[in-house]
Amino acid sequence: DPNIFAIATGIEEHNNYAVEFIEGTRWIKQNLPHALISGGVSNVSFSFRGNEPVREAIHSVFLNHTVAAGMDMGIVNAGQLVLVDDIPAELREAVEDIVLNRRPDGTDRMLEIAEKYRGTGTGEAKSTMDMSWRELPVNERLAHSLVKGIDTFVLEDAEEARMAAARPLHVIEGPLMDGMNIVGDLFGAGKMFLPQVVKSARVMKKAVAHLMPFMEAEAMATVKGDVHDIGKNIVGVVLQCNGFEIVDLGVMVPTQKILDTAIAEKCDIIGLSGLITPSLDEMVTVASEMQRQGFTLPLMIGGATTSKLHTALKIAPMYQQPVVHVLDASRAVGVAASLLGANKAAYAAQITEEYEALVARRKANQAEDKRVSLPEARANKQLLDFSTYTPTAPQTPGITVFEDYPLEDLVACIDWTPFFQSWQLFGKYPDILTDNVVGTEAQKLFDDAQKMLKT
Repeated sequence: DPNIFAIATGIEEHNNYAVEFIEGTRWIKQNLPHALISGGVSNVSFSFRGNEPVREAIHSVFLNHTVAAGMDMGIVNAGQLVLVDDIPAELREAVEDIVLNRRPDGTDRMLEIAEKYRGTGTGEAKSTMDMSWRELPVNERLAHSLVKGIDTFVLEDAEEARMAAARPLHVIEGPLMDGMNIVGDLFGAGKMFLPQVVKSARVMKKAVAHLMPFMEAEAMATVKGDVHDIGKNIVGVVLQCNGFEIVDLGVMVPTQKILDTAIAEKCDIIGLSGLITPSLDEMVTVASEMQRQGFTLPLMIGGATTSKLHTALKIAPMYQQPVVHVLDASRAVGVAASLLGANKAAYAAQITEEYEALVARRKANQAEDKRVSLPEARANKQLLDFSTYTPTAPQTPGITVFEDYPLEDLVACIDWTPFFQSWQLFGKYPDILTDNVVGTEAQKLFDDAQKMLKT
């Protein structure tokens, strides 16, 4: 099961990941002829999450090459694969370019056409670029440049903003950060891709370079036991592009090496990353060691298996300094700036209050969860006698299709408990609506959902 990593992320080192998997597969078949090879195919297209037509094209082209190289099983939704010959010629060529890393500008060319194939897979490119945004106030022009990844005018706009601001830093913390926050919202909603985030960050870097960078140092590492580093690398690029100096320790980093490096490099923040579940325990270890050794640096937590709730429950209590969970790469700049800015004490207090509320809510839910002991549960098991049991036959075998079923009649069948859980409101419906802790917010959310169902 060789690793399949995302390509076309905007980071040059990632461009050859698909080629390396194909070549690795071919090598395994030649040197270990009895070995069978599998791979998680969807990873390769992660940069374009939210654009399913493009992802499907990438999967099909990638599979076309990997199967030819000898891969036996690809882990992918087979119902969402398309025939390679059915992919539009323009899209197929662009996908082949990034899968085979045939040209250095492959990612940029892919981004240029990707939006045409979002949703219906059809679309017409604009024949002329809309320049009306140049008539906006300078702060809005800077934000627009960041969101769209346009660096053509960023120097002159940054200079104009600098002349109007009391300090150059105010331009960074104002319009530039406003733009990056928009980028973060779009990325979080799946409306921007990783390479676009990196492109926006590079526009930010160009502006910051003109404004005397706000230089701080941060040590970053993927914790011991975890070999994944794509997310960490992207965070590093985004932070570097925003004027932060990054000390990247790589992957599988022992706790003491992280702490020793933070001291030696005089870092202002420590960032921990992890993709797999064992990483969570290692992060707790790092936090407890930071407390034991008297560290005062803020600690940033990120990675696919991490969450705000886990950070509040398990990591933050181990370390009496600020510990902040960062949702994704695009949020890292805002968090880091807040941890080091003039209002860092207020920000830390806000985070502490937010996390304490999360912990209290979790404990309240757990207190209501009354469980019996394991022996009691086993003694209460259902006794089944299949020798005397005859399954009930369905009245209508096969699939029954309701061609014209009124949707409003289905509302009463909705299980609202998972809906509330997805919004981090824990409790069973309908009791959650009168819950002492989350009842008010749950009722508001429920009312909004009812309005949406009616429209």
